[in-house]
Amino acid sequence: MKTVKGLRILLISVAAAVSLLVVGYIQEPIRAAGQDEKALQASAPSGREPGAESYAKHCAICHGDQREGILPAFPPLLGINHRMTDDKIADLVHTGKGRMPGFPSLQDGEMAALLHFITSVGPESLTAGSGTRSEENPGIAEGGAAVFQQNCAFCHGRDAMGGETGPDLTQSKLVREDKTGEKITQVIREGRPGNKMPGFNLSDPEIGGIIAFIRARGAAATAHPGGRRGVAVADLQTGNVEAGKQYFEVAGGCVKCHSPSGDLAGVATRFEGLELEERMLYPEGAESTVRVKLPSGQTISGILAYRDEFTVALRDSNGIYRSWPISRVRFTVDSPVDAHVRLFNKYSDDDIHNLMAYLQTLR
Repeated sequence: MKTVKGLRILLISVAAAVSLLVVGYIQEPIRAAGQDEKALQASAPSGREPGAESYAKHCAICHGDQREGILPAFPPLLGINHRMTDDKIADLVHTGKGRMPGFPSLQDGEMAALLHFITSVGPESLTAGSGTRSEENPGIAEGGAAVFQQNCAFCHGRDAMGGETGPDLTQSKLVREDKTGEKITQVIREGRPGNKMPGFNLSDPEIGGIIAFIRARGAAATAHPGGRRGVAVADLQTGNVEAGKQYFEVAGGCVKCHSPSGDLAGVATRFEGLELEERMLYPEGAESTVRVKLPSGQTISGILAYRDEFTVALRDSNGIYRSWPISRVRFTVDSPVDAHVRLFNKYSDDDIHNLMAYLQTLR
């Protein structure tokens, strides 16, 4: 009996010791985790808001630590609330767009904190540093530089001389001719949907600063033409006008489709420089027409709406869409772009320069 009793006491003692070891083993990681969390909190910047933490985790790698953007690939987020509502920003974060992935897991409080951080006023360090001076309004131009970097630089470049998708604003005809800034203001506020430029909800002083900055950059570009990246209007006016007119009427055959007093009247006031040359070489948006002859002998004409190996379709003069199987009709297509394409391997440099010189006279 003593042996059994002693064995029982020994087993109870061992069990107790094992329990203490297990409890200690379990609690030690918990204490360690708590210590790590305290250490992490101690190492984090004091007073850093939750939105900043979320931004640093998900967004900073592309859009910069200070929301300044990494151009030309990733736009700045400073001032994004001038062109997007919180709901649209949240939708963009959730679904992503283009090269930007979506973050559907960001919800409720974390999303609200992130939106608050993204749309808050930017650091003062971004309000300077462009080194831009305007002889008329140096202070306004400097302030406008910060607003421009936040809202415009992603497309138009940090120096307003053209970027990934936007044109050189220092060579803009609108900027040159709009002495009061009213037309520029209208474009900034309303955007140009056809050119994928959004409108911006900016104050009058902010827009005035942007305009002053662009004008200052234009003055700098004029003073240092060697640093200009774009193509100036003068660069494309080196040809001979009479030779260009001769090419238009004879060798190029342009007169077969175009008239200086008809469709091309005033073309040099509507387009200039590189834009005019691009439209001359390959007209954008030129519509093709088609004539379809039905089995009954009836002929229907209209704007070519669709064509593949099985179907041809048009929109008639009333805007009605009509289509037929190719196997059942005969049709001819007149594509004005084709005539321009056929000239590609015939143009000489002189032909293009001369033709441009002539087109520039059609005002």
